Amino acid sequence: MRKLLNLFVRDDSGVSAMEYAILAGVILVALTAIGSGTFQTGFSDLFTHLFTKVQAAAGG
Repeated sequence: MRKLLNLFVRDDSGVSAMEYAILAGVILVALTAIGSGTFQTGFSDLFTHLFTKVQAAAGG
């Protein structure tokens, strides 16, 4: 069991932080390119709806 645990700890075949950063960057660029207008409208509608609900709850 101890030998297996040592092999597991020393295994460096996983994904490094640099690879995760590159993948996150690619995803960010793709999302920005695909839906900049769509996301902007969606977020605008979301916050407008949220603001309306907060005003109604506050009695304004």
